Amino acid sequence: MLQELLEFDKDLFIFLNGLGTDRWDFFFQFVSHKLSALPLYMFLLVLAYKKLGLKQTLVLLVTITLLITVTDQLSNFFKYGVARLRPCHNPEIAPVMRLVKSYCGGQYGYFSAHAANAFAVAVFFSILLKSEIKYIGVGLLIWAALVAYSRVYIGVHFPLDIFTGAVLGSLFGWLFIKLFIFALRKFSL
Repeated sequence: MLQELLEFDKDLFIFLNGLGTDRWDFFFQFVSHKLSALPLYMFLLVLAYKKLGLKQTLVLLVTITLLITVTDQLSNFFKYGVARLRPCHNPEIAPVMRLVKSYCGGQYGYFSAHAANAFAVAVFFSILLKSEIKYIGVGLLIWAALVAYSRVYIGVHFPLDIFTGAVLGSLFGWLFIKLFIFALRKFSL
């Protein structure tokens, strides 16, 4: 059954990656770049500061730093533990796929740290700021989905890498917002 899932994942990757066109390459490379989210992060930080004040925002920054560190390092642990080649390093797939950027990334890709980090931040801030902006959760989840899909589009992750990253990132985003709220209450911040 696992082999069938992996074959379906390869076929789905080839289909989704093959949908790309030169017209959209720059956009998805931009979305995939970690620094492209900096304006969004600054916006979320300003909103959080307005809601929480200085002391709680400092705790928030520590919490977010830990959240990103955990999801990122867990991704690295899985990449080397599972050792599934990225599509662009897979000799079966590399000849028939579109690699949009010149650098493919590390040899292994399961699971996507980009997807995990994006969904972790999206879920965390969706819960934190839902009373401030009505549909912020929808917007953040769309952004996270775009980041995740961009990794398939540019040719560096399989859909299963993205799906796993999105699920684990969402789980950790939920867990860390609960820990953040607990810490604020526990220490009367």
